[in-house]
Amino acid sequence: MTHVRQSALHAHWRAANYLAVGQIYLMSNPLLTEPLRPEHIKPRLLGHWGTSPGLNLVHTHLNRVITERGLDALCVWGPGHGGPAVLANSWLEGSYTQTYPDVTRDAEGMAKLFRQFSFPGGVPSHVAPETPGSIHEGGELGYSLAHAYGAAFDHPDLLVTCVVGDGEAETGPLATSWHSTKFLDPVHDGAVLPILHLNGYKIANPTVLARLPQAELDALLKGYGHEPLHVSGDDPRKVHQAMAKAMDQALDRITAIQQAARSGGAAQGRARWPMIVLRTPKGWTGPDAVDGEPVENTWRSHQVPLSGVRENPEHLRQLEAWLRSYRPQELFDADGRPTSQVLDCVPEGARRLGAGPHANGGLRTRPLPLPPLERYAVPVDKPGTALHEPTRILGRLLAQVMADTAERRDFRVVGPDETASNRLDALFEITGKAWQAGTLGTDEHLAKDGRVMEVLSEHLCQGWLEGYNLTGRHGLFSCYEAFVHIVDSMVNQHIKWLKTSRSLPWRAPVPSLNYLLTSHVWRQDHNGFSHQDPGFVDHVLNKSPDVVRVYLPPDANTLLSVAEHVLHSRDYVNVVVAGKQPCFDWLSLDEARVHCARGAGVWEWAGTDDGTRDPDVVLACAGDVPTQEVLAAASLLREHLPELAVRVVNVVDIARLMPREEHPHGMADSAYDALFTRDKPVIFAYHGYPWLIHRLAYRRTGHEHLHVRGYKEAGTTTTPFDMVVRNDLDRYRLVMDVIDRVPGLAVRATAVRQAMTDARTRHHSWIRAHGTDLPEVADWTWTG
Repeated sequence: MTHVRQSALHAHWRAANYLAVGQIYLMSNPLLTEPLRPEHIKPRLLGHWGTSPGLNLVHTHLNRVITERGLDALCVWGPGHGGPAVLANSWLEGSYTQTYPDVTRDAEGMAKLFRQFSFPGGVPSHVAPETPGSIHEGGELGYSLAHAYGAAFDHPDLLVTCVVGDGEAETGPLATSWHSTKFLDPVHDGAVLPILHLNGYKIANPTVLARLPQAELDALLKGYGHEPLHVSGDDPRKVHQAMAKAMDQALDRITAIQQAARSGGAAQGRARWPMIVLRTPKGWTGPDAVDGEPVENTWRSHQVPLSGVRENPEHLRQLEAWLRSYRPQELFDADGRPTSQVLDCVPEGARRLGAGPHANGGLRTRPLPLPPLERYAVPVDKPGTALHEPTRILGRLLAQVMADTAERRDFRVVGPDETASNRLDALFEITGKAWQAGTLGTDEHLAKDGRVMEVLSEHLCQGWLEGYNLTGRHGLFSCYEAFVHIVDSMVNQHIKWLKTSRSLPWRAPVPSLNYLLTSHVWRQDHNGFSHQDPGFVDHVLNKSPDVVRVYLPPDANTLLSVAEHVLHSRDYVNVVVAGKQPCFDWLSLDEARVHCARGAGVWEWAGTDDGTRDPDVVLACAGDVPTQEVLAAASLLREHLPELAVRVVNVVDIARLMPREEHPHGMADSAYDALFTRDKPVIFAYHGYPWLIHRLAYRRTGHEHLHVRGYKEAGTTTTPFDMVVRNDLDRYRLVMDVIDRVPGLAVRATAVRQAMTDARTRHHSWIRAHGTDLPEVADWTWTG
């Protein structure tokens, strides 16, 4: 690296540092054309300085290698609160002005850049959807490396650099993400270059990895499958030299790995990918000490090193000296434009990190080829007589999608070691499970180029799929219902990302994040209480109604219809809850499509409401097992109380219960009243926790007549039907609820109610004697 080139790199780094400090502190006088005064300072000082100099160093050196090597690159900024650095570099390279033309690349635009940072009506203090070139929300730590690998999968020409903060490196998701090297295919995937940034401290404490001796740290990273290259120091000249050398070594090594794998020569062992360990002072180039306390290279530099600038003249003096130490008059001309030396190594056009199309993945998204559902639909000559495993039927459809995307490679299925368990194993007829580690003769379906991804970390599955979706590709996350809660916090962040992105006209819509939750609460009788939790739906429906959708298809054909919809959708988080065990087929494909489009509707064939008068009672259901119990209850009512007018309503789209003002899928009050009535008892059998239905419908006119049965934490290892009995969701209890709530019925239907009570008693005795469900339950079919 020539001296001139090093001077240019140093100038760019200084400019980025100056802009980062300016964003935290200044709302006017951006070029310091006059002495700094208190009124130039923001009234509230927010932001994070400590990590910014290291991030600026990485960005500066990425600019060089992208320019010299003509790379297509993306960077995931793990220390997301280093927003000032990423915004500074985007402004310097011009991508920020390209995205937001009012923030011009001159003194006026610099003033806007400074003022808007962490300011009402401005931009967040961390990397966010508003940040050009970003796919990673900085509000929560631990997911950066998983996002980076998700972005690299099936992008063979892409370099994804990921800066991992030493604080976030202490999180479980990040620690697991190092294992992604065992899933990255050097033939079909791009490369990930992790840069572990060790600046020593979190917000108030030292970081674990920064305090490890280098030999111990190297052993850890090599054990993960990496070859670490070290860059350290506080002398900018030496650090620039070392960083340039490490970058070149890392990229040469990546090129060699990919060329060897893609040459078609002798089989290669698992690649040992390079990474960089960057050790620089926290708050580098900032104040050494403030009020007699050391600041640089301590936790005190994490956020705002000088906090009393408006009130404390000494702090104001220190801030001005700090800003002038970067010599801004050498970095920006009189009009505030970056000088040619500052921009010497900055890439042009779409190669700029803030302008790359991969970080705005909707620009690259192609429609997913979905075959006609008629090929996979099950025949339904009569409701409730034949049984199929819904997810197995779906698996055949997904296998065809996998086949139809074999060349373009933009569809993946992820899950925690459960693809076959969840009856999606038809996928393995088309592709294997991604695997780069060792294999044994007893292994099945492992393949270096596989596009099913299994790892026993829901965090890693989630992070991979988020990175994959956000860079323009499609996918499905299949998971046991009870354990998807592990990613509650991650889905929060993704939903917030999508909500914000939808308000940004320059962000193109990306494929939705699709969950298939199966092995669900009602059929976890064999695994027991620990595997019984349907609450993810509650969690998701607390989030932005613009983004979240929840579907509970009751049979195989409705699952196919829902799957077709969600796989085509954009900018949503779709939660589909469906069983993998044999369940009754209720609707033909045509009926299923119409019913799913409605989201909720009357099953006229199931009730005794002939349409000539109001029903006496409404039996409603959502979910496959609740639907079966409601249909069985309707059958019992037809047999024992034939004079009763019963309406059966099935709900697929749970948001339909909400008012239209609260959710785009919500029903108008008139439509809700027409379906559920205004004043008749409604007995609602729901898949999950019953209070969710009350919460969604509490504003409806007939809410006082709504009685919901669902899961109420009464679980154990038992029989399938005993699960519903324990939670009072069974057919006999539903009949009793009808008798108890239809006016006048309790007196004249005493014998029927007693028969239902006796059936429950008989059930308890039978399962303890035989270990199986009552024959009248196990052998039940719909007779109409």
